[in-house]
Amino acid sequence: MTKCQHLRTKLWKGFVFAILSIVGLSTSIIAQDEYGTECPYFNVTAEQSNGPQFSLLSTDVHATVSGVIANVTIEQTYYNAGASEVDATYVFPMSSQAAVYAMEMIIGDRVVEAVIKSNTEAQEIYEAANDAGLTASLLEQQRPNVFQMSLANIASGDSISVRMKYTELLVPTSGVYQFVFPSVVGPRFTTGSEDWVPLAIQQFVPLTETELNVNLRINAGMPFVAECTSHEADFDYVSLSGVTEVNTNPGADFIVNYTLDDNQIETGLLLYEGDEENFFLAMIQPPKPEVDYESPPREYTFVLDISGSMNGYPIETAKELLSDLVANLKTYDRFNVVFFAGGSAVLSETSLYANPDNIQLALEMIDDVNSGGSTYLLPALQTALDMEGTEDYSRTFVIITDGQVTVERAAYELIRENLNEANFFAFGIGNSPNRYIIEGIAYIGQGEPFFASSITEAQEQAQLFRSYIERPALTNIATYFDAIDAYDIEPISIPDVFAERPIIIYGKYNQPATGNLTLTGDYHQGSISTSFDFEDYTDNAHQNEALRYLWARQKIKLLSDYGIGGDEASGLSIEEEITQLGLQYSLVTAYTSFVAVDSSALAAANEGQDPGGVYEGDLNSSVSVVDLQDDSGPEILQILGRGPSGNGVLRIKLYDLSPTNEEQIQFEVRDMSGRLVWQSLLETEDLQEIMELPVGILAHGVYLISLSSSDGLLETKRFVVE
Repeated sequence: MTKCQHLRTKLWKGFVFAILSIVGLSTSIIAQDEYGTECPYFNVTAEQSNGPQFSLLSTDVHATVSGVIANVTIEQTYYNAGASEVDATYVFPMSSQAAVYAMEMIIGDRVVEAVIKSNTEAQEIYEAANDAGLTASLLEQQRPNVFQMSLANIASGDSISVRMKYTELLVPTSGVYQFVFPSVVGPRFTTGSEDWVPLAIQQFVPLTETELNVNLRINAGMPFVAECTSHEADFDYVSLSGVTEVNTNPGADFIVNYTLDDNQIETGLLLYEGDEENFFLAMIQPPKPEVDYESPPREYTFVLDISGSMNGYPIETAKELLSDLVANLKTYDRFNVVFFAGGSAVLSETSLYANPDNIQLALEMIDDVNSGGSTYLLPALQTALDMEGTEDYSRTFVIITDGQVTVERAAYELIRENLNEANFFAFGIGNSPNRYIIEGIAYIGQGEPFFASSITEAQEQAQLFRSYIERPALTNIATYFDAIDAYDIEPISIPDVFAERPIIIYGKYNQPATGNLTLTGDYHQGSISTSFDFEDYTDNAHQNEALRYLWARQKIKLLSDYGIGGDEASGLSIEEEITQLGLQYSLVTAYTSFVAVDSSALAAANEGQDPGGVYEGDLNSSVSVVDLQDDSGPEILQILGRGPSGNGVLRIKLYDLSPTNEEQIQFEVRDMSGRLVWQSLLETEDLQEIMELPVGILAHGVYLISLSSSDGLLETKRFVVE
């Protein structure tokens, strides 16, 4: 066996091999299998199948950037060309920073507003509607940057649109603002511990044939220049605004960079005064100190992804990036390289001085690598972390990957456990990298994220990385509030800042909006201090409603996305705290979902008929019971049908309520979205065996009637108005 063959064998087995012993040989690092990139995908079920039946006709994106906040509306339009009803699940990408706060379902001229529910309750509503033949939609978060839309009972020949709204904050880096709309979900390598991977694709029109239409308006409030770096698109400028449109197909993230006149950065406070709470957002650009500074000796460990998903131009981009980084190290720096796919290999068992011979060795190794195989990121990170650091050297880990894995949280935890004196920087490679893990590694690792989709961008990002490392970081950052009652501040602590980007602080305050916020920090041989007075920013304080969503999203981001924080004093688990935040601020989270049910039509029963909207006859031509739950206790309530006394009356039968020992019983009728349509609190002594409840005229659909006391729910029945 040659040394080259021996290296291949080691990689296939997943072991680490030291390359130092084969200097001078042309070595190819390979791994197991190729794992290409796919578009967003469907799972479709239908009673009849004759080829592609169900399609996403278009995704229309309308985005408006005002100042530093982007407000985005996404409308997905689906069509069932098959001969029977279909149920479908569509998995699609979402901005990792998005606060998704609203959803509507549009069927013909009917608009159904979705409601936010806990995942369990939303799933129950959706499944009950599906069983009853109602058209329904369910929006869930699979990951912070991957969402799932479930659709039930899409009738033959019908089209349905789902409209979602989100907001996000745009934070500039080195004076450049960036808006990104992701259009591709890359397949994530999984070791089998998670079930989310895009494998099943059936009975749908290919997504590469669907339309992706993006309309972006930037209202900068001052002169600016914008460039779409991902697609051919020009901006039309009118006064201090600019508009661009792109009509394309899913395939590459839509990316626009823009700079304000003279590379200005918007700094200061934004306030929102709501009915119940007041929010603020501080964007503070620390002044750049003019001091002589020479960066300390650093020990770099570069971790390069050579798995199958990096095949093609991504691996070439990554190789160019890494070659640039290694070739420009200072002679007193030390470095090492870990290559990983199904296994890991290292340049050297210990770090090497960045002298010409060692740099040449590394460049030859980088040039020879090929991509292929699985993506075992965690073992590669562990390999890098297990390497002994050099005394008196500042350690820096640089991860270069497209991030197509399912181990984000595990990676964050591993980095958090090994921070010590190290910083972690992450480079996202390709047109559609997993921004969630790239941004998360940098945030948890107290470094910075970078993204490169081409060799030109790789060179630019390498230079940007060097500029960060070679300038003094802002450390010991602290905030102080004077003469204002501020609370629920996020983040609680601010990590060191390398980049030329503003520091973002979210929070709430009690009126009046007086007093000031001061930020301080230390640089090499100096310190900074900057203050903002709340009273200077009270104009338009009632118009910035996005701040309540952004504050909640930041809180959820730290709790759920990165596993940081938690209010121990509340006694709530992180899951309970996130659920509470999602419900209170109407946000999709890992534990809360939007659900919408079209209660005005039964898809199965009304095929070929106009469902009509509001029901104009008696309560029912027939009211039927749909008892979909297993009631283990004694029956308390029976639905008899419509009442003889006229429209809008529900006739029920009550059984013995004496075991409750309650003086009052609460009656409620809700639709399948959970919306309350009628309620009444009745004295127990006034209840009769047969009762007529004046619930009002109800539209066609499925409803729930429930009885409850102060001790809790007594019984719930479902009934259908046909």
